Amino acid sequence: MPENDLPVAQIAQLLGVSETALRALVSQRDTNHGDSTLVGLTVTEAARRIGIGRTKLYEYVTSGEMPSVKIGRLRRIPAEAVNDFLARRPKAADYTTAA
Repeated sequence: MPENDLPVAQIAQLLGVSETALRALVSQRDTNHGDSTLVGLTVTEAARRIGIGRTKLYEYVTSGEMPSVKIGRLRRIPAEAVNDFLARRPKAADYTTAA
């Protein structure tokens, strides 16, 4: 059994379903989360990678915090810009404390 393999039998037992049914469900899931080889992401794809909404990402594009390029009528975010953007963000910048 691979180290990262889920204990399907235990999970099935906890859920009260058969192991066979659970394995069938897991094998049917959609594992396509986009093409990791893309160099130009749509705003929606880039927002999904960061874990924010599309509107918020457009705010970052408009302010210049997130670089983007226009190709005809299309806007694309360079894939490496997503990682650079996250690396530039302060770790605690989005946390506030109550006074």
